[in-house]
Amino acid sequence: MEIITLAIGGAIGFGIGAIERFRLNNKIKNLLTGLPDTQEVSHSLSLVSLVRREISYFKSLSAEYLETIDHWRGVMSLSPLGYLLIDQENNLEWCNPAAQTLLHIRYWQPGERRLFLEFIRSYELDRLIERTRQTQASQTREWSFFPPLTAAMESRENGRQFQLTPESILLRGSGFPLRDGKVAVFVENRQTLAALRQGRDQAFSDLAHELRTPLTAVALIAERLQARLPAEDGDWAERLLKEISRLQNLVESWLNLTQITANPNLYLEPEPINLRHLLAITWERLTPIAAVKNISLDYQGPAELNLEGDGDRLMQVLMNILDNTLKYSPPEGTIFVEGYQSKQGITMGIRDQGLGFQPRDLPYIFERLYRGDSSRARLHPDSQRHGSGLGLAIAKEIVLAHGGNLTAVNHETGGAMFTIELPHQPKTENV
Repeated sequence: MEIITLAIGGAIGFGIGAIERFRLNNKIKNLLTGLPDTQEVSHSLSLVSLVRREISYFKSLSAEYLETIDHWRGVMSLSPLGYLLIDQENNLEWCNPAAQTLLHIRYWQPGERRLFLEFIRSYELDRLIERTRQTQASQTREWSFFPPLTAAMESRENGRQFQLTPESILLRGSGFPLRDGKVAVFVENRQTLAALRQGRDQAFSDLAHELRTPLTAVALIAERLQARLPAEDGDWAERLLKEISRLQNLVESWLNLTQITANPNLYLEPEPINLRHLLAITWERLTPIAAVKNISLDYQGPAELNLEGDGDRLMQVLMNILDNTLKYSPPEGTIFVEGYQSKQGITMGIRDQGLGFQPRDLPYIFERLYRGDSSRARLHPDSQRHGSGLGLAIAKEIVLAHGGNLTAVNHETGGAMFTIELPHQPKTENV
């Protein structure tokens, strides 16, 4: 009896196993049949053959994928631009020789994954990567990179040579979001361009110094002439004085900008300030200009945006930006301002309701002597108020002197958008 029971139990178990195996085989076969490369041969091949076929197929795909990666890495290795591939955990997955040279990356080996901050001590690069990952949109940032003070030894036939590299390098980084939280970063050396720009600015500064005294003398002569001319000719003298005043403002603005750029710490007097309060004072001063076109200000954010900074300089930043937005805003329009406060610092966005910037001109908005009238297609480009072309450049340098950043983009809902980012305390250096 026990033998019969055992036999029946074994038969039942064997049957259940056979059924489950049949079901599993069907599931695997259905899964394989749904693949594109097996639809035509699924009925003529056994399950084992189908599995072997798919294993071979995926091995082939994997080989092609690895070959493609090697191909593009070979291309990027020849690129004059630095390239970094950062994974979702901020590990340096791969970089090309140009990036190793630009960013002084040492002791990194292909295949190893370690935090990129172990190789590259750059706060700005870290912010660029995080900003790209958070927004899932391409980001661009320029900064001065200070390589670590190292001694590079080169063996020569006549001995060894030590080379110190403490100088900063102007870099431009462009971040692009990839799948799975990865970020690709292209790094460009802008030092040569910066040197050319510095030479140009120095030449113009020398010219501005030479023009200051003659312009003052010409202004005095024009004032004397205005007093002696008949009433019907007084308008000509008045126009002359206005043009002289405009040139004097241009000269003073340029010299002011040059001083801030050369020695920012000498011209900053940090103190506790409320950026929201500075905004209110600035708008009050601009109210007569805003009233001409009946433009209003709409602020959204906390009542206090506290930080340490130079109040007069930051008010100049707000004045220049708001004056620019007023100039190109339509009548009956609104200027929207949003303020944010975080652990990193203060962020203030200023947006108008104009037509925005032309995309080709966006990279040059903060260039010196760049005239916004030629770049911003607005509803009312016939404004009679003309700037010196230095207002936004001065604003940018003041924000940079505080250790922050100033950017300009076209807002997704329309209009130009300026974003001011300031740390809680200015990052000053010992002079």
